[in-house]
Amino acid sequence: MRGMAGGWAGGIPNLVSIREVGPRDGFQNEPETIPPARKVELIDALARTGCKRLEVTSFVRPDVIPQLADAAEVLERIDVPEDVAVSVLVPNERGLDAALEHRAKIDEVNVFLSASETHNRKNVNRSIEESLAGLEVVLGRAREAGLRCEAVISTSFGCPYEGRVPPERVLEIARRLKGAGAQEIGFGDTTGMANPRQVGELFALWSDGLPGVELTAHFHNTRGQGLANVLAALHAGIDSYESSFGELGGCPVPAGATGNIATEDLVSMLSEMGIETGIDLPALLACARRVQEILGRPLGSHTLVAGPVEWGS
Repeated sequence: MRGMAGGWAGGIPNLVSIREVGPRDGFQNEPETIPPARKVELIDALARTGCKRLEVTSFVRPDVIPQLADAAEVLERIDVPEDVAVSVLVPNERGLDAALEHRAKIDEVNVFLSASETHNRKNVNRSIEESLAGLEVVLGRAREAGLRCEAVISTSFGCPYEGRVPPERVLEIARRLKGAGAQEIGFGDTTGMANPRQVGELFALWSDGLPGVELTAHFHNTRGQGLANVLAALHAGIDSYESSFGELGGCPVPAGATGNIATEDLVSMLSEMGIETGIDLPALLACARRVQEILGRPLGSHTLVAGPVEWGS
């Protein structure tokens, strides 16, 4: 899927895949509970924007993330077209067991861990090795169940507790996950620490070290560098991204690490660059306006405020 977009020096993709993660990554950070009916409404609408991959919920302990306690109900109530892949996040075997009870509604599972020992312990109360051992079992069982598997490595570009994370450590973790059955590896800029030069260099390294695996970029806009990092990843040949409508989301630890890149900002930029996503921007903006209305507060998406670029006749 790596091609050329006319006029650009160096190869960048002319077709990009976007996984919308707002219904999980975005909603889980909202302080007020969103009713299941509103979640279903938004997921069903997002599934009709042309987006072909949706992360809809996570099977986690309700006392840890109360917002997602309705995972089973939401999953059973959504009405998603057949050509849209539905994914759920599972933290461990217990989460996978719960997800498999709804196997007919799920196409993909996502697992996660951090490349930073400190962040991993604060996030899931495990060492990296403990997380890897558990996820190797989860990935094996998920593949046996016929599910496509993605593994996301948080703090791939830097950790607020430990500083720089060795790229070789991230690559080693990714290789372990690939060996366990992950067909896609997501690299997360969990707290918005990445810069474009770093992104380009690291994706070149990881691409060379992980042949045969889909590489996905997951950027946060915590410091306003999200789309600049997308541009750097594009020049490194990356054609798979995760984003959240309305710029919802973030990371529970540490405080202040908010804001996935907004899907509508990403789609708008790519469209203006002549890169296809298959996503209808006005339909996506309608979803962002609706979630803003449901939450009752302004959201951070630039395109939500300014609207699509209008060039006139």
